[in-house]
Amino acid sequence: MSLTGISSSVSMMHASQAASRPDPIQRPTAMADAQGPGFAERLGKAVESVNAQQGKAAQAARDFETGRTENLAAVMVEQQVASLGFQMTMQVRNKALTAYRDIMNMPV
Repeated sequence: MSLTGISSSVSMMHASQAASRPDPIQRPTAMADAQGPGFAERLGKAVESVNAQQGKAAQAARDFETGRTENLAAVMVEQQVASLGFQMTMQVRNKALTAYRDIMNMPV
């Protein structure tokens, strides 16, 4: 067998091996956008929801103060729901800030 015959056989073997291996680097595709709302959109909706709940609790308190409603239990439940939502939002914010600080303090 000549040197060119061996070279061509080796190059064919390398080509077949390269074709059988998957690409190790996965490229992002347009499907990432089609998966649903992103983090920022979900966070914005959560903040809007907490704001709406706080407005609802404030309106329930005003209604009780002015005598439009006499159900103190419902007013207290509305205020507790609003308070829990706000506390949860603050905890998420604190966790995000802690994660950001940890990432920024990582050595490169």
